Amino acid sequence: MIGMACQDGAVVPAAPSPALRRELHRWVYLLLGGAFALAGGVVLAWPVEVLITSGLPLVIAAPLALLVVAAPLAAVGALAESRSIEGAAVGALLTGRAEERVGPSTTAGQRARTGLLLVLHVLAGGVAGALLVVGLPTAVLLAATPDAGGLFGDARVPGGWGVRLALAVVLAVAVVAGGDLLGRGLAALAPRLLAGSTAERLAAAEASVSLLAGRDRLARELHDSVGHSLSLVTVQAGAARRLLTRDPAAAETALRATEDAARRALVDLDHVLGLLREESGGPAGTGPAPDLRDLDALVGTARAAGARVEVSVTGQVGALPAVVSREAYRIVQEGLTNALRHAPGAACRLEVEAAGDLRIRLANEVPGTVPGTAGGGRGLRGLRERARDLRGVVDAGPGDDGRWVLAVRLPVHARGSLR
Repeated sequence: MIGMACQDGAVVPAAPSPALRRELHRWVYLLLGGAFALAGGVVLAWPVEVLITSGLPLVIAAPLALLVVAAPLAAVGALAESRSIEGAAVGALLTGRAEERVGPSTTAGQRARTGLLLVLHVLAGGVAGALLVVGLPTAVLLAATPDAGGLFGDARVPGGWGVRLALAVVLAVAVVAGGDLLGRGLAALAPRLLAGSTAERLAAAEASVSLLAGRDRLARELHDSVGHSLSLVTVQAGAARRLLTRDPAAAETALRATEDAARRALVDLDHVLGLLREESGGPAGTGPAPDLRDLDALVGTARAAGARVEVSVTGQVGALPAVVSREAYRIVQEGLTNALRHAPGAACRLEVEAAGDLRIRLANEVPGTVPGTAGGGRGLRGLRERARDLRGVVDAGPGDDGRWVLAVRLPVHARGSLR
């Protein structure tokens, strides 16, 4: 219901209740169909009249007239974009789920079901429009005129004003109830006609899952690659600022490292944008992603940023599957970034063992006072997601010797969802 509310000392109408708003939206949907019914009635009135007055038996003339009316509507509904338009109207006005987008028709079944829905929409809208245009004025006249004379030709409504008022109320209720039933029926039927077959719904669900997986992948790439480079830029810029007056040569070295890190950030960003173009179906235009064969360069950038990294590599890292090597590189990159961010200048030991399963262990000293840093724990969550895609495990936390330890195991034979 619509009430009154006070706002800044003024009385303003309150918003209608959700049930009333939904009912009004359904009436709008029906009246849109009624507008099409009126336009179609003007255009098709002559051929329908010819069929009805042609002398054909009614059992033949009536289906032919219905076919003449329904065929153009079904043809319009068979257009590919009609499904998107009808789906938007159904979501916004009938079901209240406007966020559930419906794409254009791509199969013959979708075209046929959309055509049927458009026919039902227009027919129901025509009935609702007739109820509204004829029923409500008749109810008003029944209640307002003294004897209701002239409403039904020479016939008069028997009884007094009370009888006419009761008939007016019944007629008004019938109009509202009829529109409500038509709206509820279409609200129940339309999503099923738009949803399509089970196979089509399954394909749509798989496409949605694939889209979400692609977004997660891009988010991880942005965080781990570009975030790593920007963290190095932050650390080096801070070091350069502190050394600018005391040790200009060291400050210049830090600024050069900042420049290199920023350049790598641009390269990584170009790589991620290439992945984005690949996800959207465009040309990738990006070089190969780094993997564990680039471990020395990664460790070198961390050392240039002030980390004291000791590295131990055993096994044939170059023989690892490409997907495992790429994800392992990103895991090491994130681990070194976290060490620089949370324990700048602390000693780190990185162990990579490629015998059987790939095992990575990164341990770093934790200083007594860790500078406050921004972040919401996305790094470790991203590491776990990368390892989970390869059926690996991640363990992170304080070790027995007081160091912070990141331990990762990736099965070399694993096949993840990444390419």
